[in-house]
Amino acid sequence: MIQSSRSLNEHGMVRVAAVTPWVYLGDVAANVREIAGCVKAASGSGAQIVVFPELSLTGYSCADLFSNSGLRVRAEKGLADLMEETAKLPAVVVVGLPFQIMDRLYNVAAVLREGRLLGLVPKTVLPNAAEFYERRWFSPAHTLTRREVTCAGQCVPVGSDLVFQARNMPECRIGVEICEDLWSVIPPSSQLSLAGATLIANLSASNEVLGKTPYRRQLVSQQSGRCIAGYVYSAAGAGESSTDIVYGGHSMIAENGSILVEAERFAMESRQVIADVDLQRLVHDRCLSSSFRDTGAPTCRVVEFTLGASPAPAKLLRPLSAQPFVPSNDTARDEVCSEIFAIQSTGLARRVLQLNAKTLVLGLSGGLDSTLALLAAREALGRLVEVGTKILAVTMPGPGTSAQTLANARRLAEALNIDLRTVDITAAVAAHLRDIGHPSNAVDITFENAQARERTQVLMDIANQTGGFVLGTGDLSEAALGWCTFNGDHMSMYHVNAGVPKTLVRYMIQWCAHQPRFVGASGTLQDILETPISPELLPLDANGQIAQKTEEKVGPYELVDFFLYYLVRHGMRAEKIQYLAEVAFEGRFSPQVLSGWLEKFLERFRTQQFKRSSMPDGPKVGSVALSPRGDWRMPSDFQGKLF
Repeated sequence: MIQSSRSLNEHGMVRVAAVTPWVYLGDVAANVREIAGCVKAASGSGAQIVVFPELSLTGYSCADLFSNSGLRVRAEKGLADLMEETAKLPAVVVVGLPFQIMDRLYNVAAVLREGRLLGLVPKTVLPNAAEFYERRWFSPAHTLTRREVTCAGQCVPVGSDLVFQARNMPECRIGVEICEDLWSVIPPSSQLSLAGATLIANLSASNEVLGKTPYRRQLVSQQSGRCIAGYVYSAAGAGESSTDIVYGGHSMIAENGSILVEAERFAMESRQVIADVDLQRLVHDRCLSSSFRDTGAPTCRVVEFTLGASPAPAKLLRPLSAQPFVPSNDTARDEVCSEIFAIQSTGLARRVLQLNAKTLVLGLSGGLDSTLALLAAREALGRLVEVGTKILAVTMPGPGTSAQTLANARRLAEALNIDLRTVDITAAVAAHLRDIGHPSNAVDITFENAQARERTQVLMDIANQTGGFVLGTGDLSEAALGWCTFNGDHMSMYHVNAGVPKTLVRYMIQWCAHQPRFVGASGTLQDILETPISPELLPLDANGQIAQKTEEKVGPYELVDFFLYYLVRHGMRAEKIQYLAEVAFEGRFSPQVLSGWLEKFLERFRTQQFKRSSMPDGPKVGSVALSPRGDWRMPSDFQGKLF
């Protein structure tokens, strides 16, 4: 059995918090108490890194009071008090304050851990237009003349080139930037990420004006994606001065282009958002990205610290879908289905033109995959109205064909006005098995594969006969499992479903059933969706029902697709996939059942590469694909366990 730890850090994840504290403007002591209380609350929720807004020890909107030495002295003393207050808490704390270095004043972020000041990071880009005029008080980071300073009684590094590295978690490397830095042409976080930072903390005081919120959300999301990093954005809230502008506390946590969690704005109290950022996934994606790897890395100074222990056992605080290929939102799902259908049909239309085909020949079984292939073919030919290519569907009943699937195939072809030819393969298969000396009562793999290869032979010959080519129907999940007969249903001239996993095939068909151009087939499509998935290669049971159910052999397809996504897209080891599956399917499958199906999936994936190595062309539609010419190259002779 695959054993899985419940420790986040062991799975490469770190729990982070973006906090918007209520600000007592200019009252440093009160702010220290508020921030310390927020750190305790976040630590109580397991947060290991806690980020506060820009100039949070004083408040951002103190304006000309920043020029008062008394406020600056109190801010530095407040920093020392905060270190003392949080010394016994496990979290790394990032707070903002004004700090004077030589003859200049800087807007800095202070990074604290266990009563120790790890370093100071000055703001690089100072806004100085419209409602912002920071150059009135502060100097930008590039004007620094010192690499170390004494602050709150400690000698620490200072600069925008600092990366804070956890000794006990190599993936955890923190870079810091401040508000406007993100809005600049080349944000400091870009350079910090190239230098190794996997998690960016942004201390912000971005105000609220009409239309700014979605733009700010896009900035955070896109920068996390551009840097292939986690991004913790902590925004000043309503406690700031409302003299001319209002602050909403729009805090966010993002990971590689996706917003994990987002704060409700305009709260009249301290608020926090917490999420688990998967740094291991980020490192994996960076290793795969040649554009990231090939960009020169700047030299940064590394400051080491010890990361506090992750909560264990921990409830996972990040979005985790049991169906990662299927958007949970109905609107997003419709958009995804529409996009995939367009990709499939456009690719197929291009292949029709290339081969100058008179017919598109496909085997129509009445099952999910051949149904989607037929719908995509109908759509493709709709893009080629002047070409005159026809669809020729062939239903080929055999020893395991049920009356239900045969009837659905016929009804579907009729509803879509598709030519349907019936070729019963029962006698041909029996003759072939006699020819090779196969016992007539042996229902084995030879019996099954003979049917699949006979069907492929029929389709290929009909394609020759009609000046067409064979359209494959197998999907991405079947390719991962090798759930096809080599040189049988494994082969075609174009595999239109090659990039679509089984869980998404279902939603594609549901989506098609509600499209006006397929409305006449909606009832049949619904019946097909309710039919058990089966290759129908074994004889029917005593009641004439399907005896061979695929998911009883390879596992539920929602598990197969879950395992496939995290293995191929994120390169995860088995123990981490097991952990995520236990979280995603809690209450539905026991850890023992999940482990059993995962082991079966990994073994099939390992041993069936030879089928994928010779699979036909087919369109990639998502981030996971298995074409040997594109996304997935693997030796068929791989002997190790996965992984």
